[in-house]
Amino acid sequence: MKWIANIAGRIYFVAGMLFFIATMLVVFVPIWIISLLNEPAKSKALHPVFRAWMGFFMPLVGCRIVTKGTENFKKGENYVVVTNHNSLVDIPVSSPWIPGPNKTLAKVEMSKIPLFGVIYKAGSILVNRKEENSRRESFTKMQEILDKGIHLCLYPEGTRNKTNQPLQRFYDGAFITAIKAQKPVIPGIIFNTGIILPHDKKLWARPKTIHFHFLEAIPTKGLTLDDTTALKEQVYKVMEAYYVQHKNALA
Repeated sequence: MKWIANIAGRIYFVAGMLFFIATMLVVFVPIWIISLLNEPAKSKALHPVFRAWMGFFMPLVGCRIVTKGTENFKKGENYVVVTNHNSLVDIPVSSPWIPGPNKTLAKVEMSKIPLFGVIYKAGSILVNRKEENSRRESFTKMQEILDKGIHLCLYPEGTRNKTNQPLQRFYDGAFITAIKAQKPVIPGIIFNTGIILPHDKKLWARPKTIHFHFLEAIPTKGLTLDDTTALKEQVYKVMEAYYVQHKNALA
């Protein structure tokens, strides 16, 4: 019966894309208008729009979002939130369900997609990973966002995890940024997005409940750049252990 599952998955994928485009057209104009604002007003106005959009779209396609640990975000504080990355579905899940306005670091190529690129650019700090100047400027922009009281949402693995390991190795960028700004790091663990949109299947998807858990904040006060590796390894171990412990129960 694999052929039935294959056909059903492709029908679901096409239906999901059509629903995404239809709902995107509804929110495009307000997001475009908000994108003309300066920070932090722009991020503060965008977040409830993104949350309302994805809060409607994700259940519409059968992907309910269940969060845990939002109490770890303390009022009046902002954080560097680092999450695992298994699927493109992580993007419409992570930013809207982080409590409060936030920006993510994103590839500049996606901003060139008609209409969607405007929305993508509005909520992101764009970086061209092939250009050193762009990478350097992205660090400056991330620091400015944190200075304005906005959360950062970063994927320390850099790319989607296509291995059979819980996590890929982490890059230093998120932890350098947190230490420079002296902002706490909150690990975020996303479950089941790799099941919904697996990397080894083209134009295929399936519905599944997504769990997004936020762990206790890890402070960076007093740390220096010499502590980058130690902080990175600490966060990695915490996230890996939590993912392994809960993955089967939440699948």
